[in-house]
Amino acid sequence: MAIAFTLNGQARTVDAPETATLLEVLRNHLGLMGTRYGCGLEQCGCCTVLVDGEPVYACTREVGTVADARVTTVEGLGSAERPHPLQQAFLDEQAGQCGYCLSGIVMSAKALLDRNPAPDRAAIVAALDRHLCRCGAHQRILRAVERAAAALRAGTSAGAGTPS
Repeated sequence: MAIAFTLNGQARTVDAPETATLLEVLRNHLGLMGTRYGCGLEQCGCCTVLVDGEPVYACTREVGTVADARVTTVEGLGSAERPHPLQQAFLDEQAGQCGYCLSGIVMSAKALLDRNPAPDRAAIVAALDRHLCRCGAHQRILRAVERAAAALRAGTSAGAGTPS
């Protein structure tokens, strides 16, 4: 079945069963590998993407439910040449070790900063609570989100901002 939606700002149509997972379509039909498969049970957050600005688990979301919606993946945030302030902050804080969970964490952080440009530490922790990271980089991840929030408020890249 043809399913039309906006993906990272571009109109897309995919021919896939409505019941295929959004994760399967992103990776296998559209070649976007930034969204990861972790547990497949909504327990780890690796597969988090934004649908109409809200974080959702792509591993269980049926692609038919995103018809006519706006889907944003980590590939839609920035590029190697021009990273999004969140991506730059994660680099600046060395917030990733293995990096497997980071695309989902970054997407949840993006949703948080879109609705609250000045979150306190408790709000950041709450927004990222559903993500499982085994590397022990939690404090650096929190600092990265704080740094990105400051940079976005200042209208600068994350490297030029300081955490609030």
